[in-house]
Amino acid sequence: MTAPTRQRPRAQDLLPLARARLDRFLSDLAGLVAIDSGSYSPAGVNLVADWTAARLSALGFAVERVAPGKASGERTGDVLIGRRTGRLAARDGGRRILLAAHMDTVFADGTAATRPFSLQGRLAHGPGVSDDKGGLLAGLTALDILAEADVEEYAEIVFLATPDEEIGSPASRPVTERTARGAHFALALECARENGDLVIARKGVADFLLTVTGRAAHSGIEPERGANAALTAAHLVVALQALNGLWEDVTVNVGVVRAGTRTNIVCPEAELRVEIRSATTAGMTRARAAIEEAAARPAVAGTSVVVEQLDLCPPMEDTEVTHRMMARARSLGEELGLVLKATATGGVGDANIIAGVGVPVLDGLGPVGGSDHTPEEWLDTASVPERVALLAALVATLGDGRHE
Repeated sequence: MTAPTRQRPRAQDLLPLARARLDRFLSDLAGLVAIDSGSYSPAGVNLVADWTAARLSALGFAVERVAPGKASGERTGDVLIGRRTGRLAARDGGRRILLAAHMDTVFADGTAATRPFSLQGRLAHGPGVSDDKGGLLAGLTALDILAEADVEEYAEIVFLATPDEEIGSPASRPVTERTARGAHFALALECARENGDLVIARKGVADFLLTVTGRAAHSGIEPERGANAALTAAHLVVALQALNGLWEDVTVNVGVVRAGTRTNIVCPEAELRVEIRSATTAGMTRARAAIEEAAARPAVAGTSVVVEQLDLCPPMEDTEVTHRMMARARSLGEELGLVLKATATGGVGDANIIAGVGVPVLDGLGPVGGSDHTPEEWLDTASVPERVALLAALVATLGDGRHE
């Protein structure tokens, strides 16, 4: 006999549960902000991980901790992965939903003591209050609401908390990629933009090292025997910066230029460090090809250029699936009195890494916040109930794929 289909909860039915948790949210947020958890402070990050693991365990999640820094040599805290199996098998339409947040901040040890959590009217302040402790806590609160509402119509919920997002996730990236594979949808818990927008796309980033090799010579006696690498580098700077504006979705920046050692020697070696950002993989491919083409035609005879890609963070692309996810969020938001819009951003995060393995991602699902990475960082506490209810409702509707 087939079990009856359970009705999904309406977003407006989850809102009172979110409102009832606001005082606890603020108390927990103050406690999290009081922990110095900079990316290079693994002990502090792991205190946040301890607290998060306890919350997940209380909600019935099986919790795994991975110490990626031991293998990579990076000085970072642990990655935390919580898993909870729902009552709806994948073959019956259940979906695997990934929630992603990060535990690290950009602030040095001691910041929490010198600039502690404060509440001024509706705005909370403190290091990491928006980026991303408010988002992390919103995810946990949404899961708590779903548990109280007895919502288990999903195949699995996976909660991922990383320790090094603010420095590009050098240690956690393989763990994030491995954890994300197989998810149907991902919801990233960075806070909403200052105007309340959700994030539907993030540019990818690639870093390059261009090494220019020339030929040294005495600059006064026989300069004609030299080949000036600095001059080739200068022409490259002009050529690469001129790539800006050729493609709407691509930016190129020559951020570092180094050349030579002495003024009386024709410069034998130079280097450029170059960044490209693009909203699409195709755009990044075009820009890389243009860099390589410019490098293949050095301006000074006798010089040569080697191009090395140092790093690549894939774009979180604006796709048809993410548009459908955004449409669901917008519809649920209407129930809560929210008018939701989508935006794209040039900043990168763990959402890029998740999107890079083929999982559709919607980001900005924490409360409304802003001035990240500055002493003025803020979180609008009045936005917390509606945003938490929205997140919980979105997990519920995406997890139950029987009516897609």
